[in-house]
Amino acid sequence: MKTFQDNSNSTVLLILILVTLGWASDLYAESVPVIISEIKPVPFVDEVEALGTLKANESVELMSTVTDRVIRVNFNDGQRATKGDVLIELDMTEEQAQLAEEQSRLNEALKQVKRLKPLAKKNATTQSTIDEQQREVETARARMNAIQSRIRERSIVAPFDGLLGLRNISVGAIAQPGTVITTIDDVSKMKLDFSIPELFLAAVSPGVKIEARSRAFKNQTFAGEVVSIDSRIDPITRSVVVRAMLDNPDATLLPGLLMRVNVQANPREALVIQEEALVSSSTKNYVYVVEKQDGKLIAKRVEVKLGERRKGEAEVLAGLSIGDKVVVHGVNRIRPGQEVSIKAIEENDETLQQMLDKKPSEKVSDVTSNTRTIAFQGKDV
Repeated sequence: MKTFQDNSNSTVLLILILVTLGWASDLYAESVPVIISEIKPVPFVDEVEALGTLKANESVELMSTVTDRVIRVNFNDGQRATKGDVLIELDMTEEQAQLAEEQSRLNEALKQVKRLKPLAKKNATTQSTIDEQQREVETARARMNAIQSRIRERSIVAPFDGLLGLRNISVGAIAQPGTVITTIDDVSKMKLDFSIPELFLAAVSPGVKIEARSRAFKNQTFAGEVVSIDSRIDPITRSVVVRAMLDNPDATLLPGLLMRVNVQANPREALVIQEEALVSSSTKNYVYVVEKQDGKLIAKRVEVKLGERRKGEAEVLAGLSIGDKVVVHGVNRIRPGQEVSIKAIEENDETLQQMLDKKPSEKVSDVTSNTRTIAFQGKDV
């Protein structure tokens, strides 16, 4: 009696196993709809992010080198100046009087030299007398040059084209040496200094392109180029200062602005896949490649070696070839060797809804068509 019951239980268990296996087999045999992306070379760069501070291409604090009274201010706050523009004039009355006096002495000395030269030909005067008078001429000229130099010191001029800062002095005030009157910045180009870890030193060199953004200008990107790298690495932070130049023709950017820098190093053509196409297992990464087998489209799991990553994408160094069709949507629903049906081919920056909304003829051209056969890994799809 007990033996009969045991046999009945075994039979029921066997039936359940067979039914389960049959159901699983049917489920496995079902075609899973997927969206694929065709692998092709695209521009790719190594991206290094850093924070940097803007500096003017040229920047000077304008101040007087002498002590005197301001008699004229020729600029307004924030005004643009051209090289040579006289911005501040100090009192030069005394110097101008001294210059007029020396000019008179010079004129008199020149007259004496002119008068003595004919007399020397007649032996009516000596050569030493003429030489002494000539020294008077040179002395008067030297004194005039010194006075003219003091006059120039009383005019503060723009050393280059640039944007003036706030005015810190008024007419009638006494200008003192060392007191900043205003600033001038050449903002037509901006220097952007930022630090990167020494680890990335080999990837950055003059000529490398950068992109910079600031919270002050949302949704706006400023392009630039690395122009120089500091000759020393900071032994404490193990970083090096890099300088880039950014064009700033409309003076949008100002000195001191904090920028988020993205260095685009090592530009190249690379095979790139979306991160959502990756299936990670332990230390390895896989993707599903669609191949044609016995008239069916089968998902084959392929191990890939990854390189650099950027937002939403990864560089593939090994495992894929140009033309491979990689599953990018539906990855979690398929297993190795499972039949799939392609619902769309992802192109450019289309959204999922845009791909699915296409007409059937637009979604997927016949992947088995002889007119559009793409070879990869030695097989045709």
